[in-house]
Amino acid sequence: MKKLLLLSVFALATAVTYAGGYRVSLQGNKSLAMGHTGVAVVNSSESVFFNPAGLVYLENKLNITGGGFGVFSDVAYQNTANGASAMTDSPVGTPFYLYGSYQVTDWLALGLGVYTPFGSTVEYEDDWAGSHLVNNIDLAAIFVQPTVSIKLSEYFSVGGGPIYVNGSVNFNRNLNRTLSDLDGNRSEVTVDATGVTKWGWTVGAMFNPTENLTIGAHYRSKIILEAEEGEADFENVPNSPLAPFADTTFDAALPLPAEMTVGLSYEFCDKWLFAFDYNRSFWDVYESLDIDFADPNIPDSMNPRNYKNASTYRFGLQYEATKMFTLRAGYYFDESPVTEGFFSPETPRNDSNGYTAGLSVNISDRLAIDASFLYLHFNEVDASYEGYTENGQVAPFNGTYKSSAFAPGLGVTYKM
Repeated sequence: MKKLLLLSVFALATAVTYAGGYRVSLQGNKSLAMGHTGVAVVNSSESVFFNPAGLVYLENKLNITGGGFGVFSDVAYQNTANGASAMTDSPVGTPFYLYGSYQVTDWLALGLGVYTPFGSTVEYEDDWAGSHLVNNIDLAAIFVQPTVSIKLSEYFSVGGGPIYVNGSVNFNRNLNRTLSDLDGNRSEVTVDATGVTKWGWTVGAMFNPTENLTIGAHYRSKIILEAEEGEADFENVPNSPLAPFADTTFDAALPLPAEMTVGLSYEFCDKWLFAFDYNRSFWDVYESLDIDFADPNIPDSMNPRNYKNASTYRFGLQYEATKMFTLRAGYYFDESPVTEGFFSPETPRNDSNGYTAGLSVNISDRLAIDASFLYLHFNEVDASYEGYTENGQVAPFNGTYKSSAFAPGLGVTYKM
């Protein structure tokens, strides 16, 4: 029994790894409505996130924009070979953002952003077929980013600054596929780490070769969140000397990958704007995840992941219909970083297509209401997770996953 429990604990690494890799593309209502483009678009202080080099081109001295989203998602799992099936019952996700910029001089602007680019909340039915991999998981990472934007010439600017990250994770799973206490309650473990902090950085450049054409490039560094003395709580474990498991602590490193984005925007026919972004996320930072348990009865865990780098292709359109209404629409294709044999139900991400739309209602010259809507369709996938081991044998978890999500968003832009 002790060996069985030890092996099942190793699978914790899988949940933490994949959750850390969950990227949330909801950093601004204006940008999201245009397919989440923004590296070469200058229309608000959302540029703090998308490309800080653009802040210096904003027309107003003070620019503030903030808002949030409601993320409604579902995952359906089915294994026709054994008849197992499950549906997630996840709570509504609520990513948010707040950006501000101030024009100090004609060539210098300062900015500050608070936003949530990484996060995941997934809840499955109790004791479902994959409960030995995950019951529920909640991951959050909040970024705080002060920036500076400098115009080096009429045509070229640069920008960037440090990033402060505060992250947390809470994860629950059954210890294996069958273990329970004398009352029949399934044995489970919960790992929790809060207040995990780290620093990173960002830098961008913007070039305006003509009045209508803008080219942008942006890079955000990788950030390794190092959880120290997180809590690992075991429940419903049989009272046996073969299973001497008491609550303990753990250390782990959770990498958030670097990103590079390049793109362009082009104004045409007076009222139209087209934007294209190419984003490359360097997920190969996930070579492995190491978990160091404080309890000497629980061996440290080394878990190879072998994630691959992934690309996202984004397209957006904006149309200034009237002085009061600005309309937007977009599309993006997002590649999954997961490699074959490592598809796990904690955050079942495969290739996806995002369809977006939205508008701004200009209440006055200073105040606008920004709205957006995203429908995210994940391609149906037959996949397996082959990292779970029980009694010294690999026990693959196979099945078909169908996923979808939609996210309405609302925000406010103020300028003066």
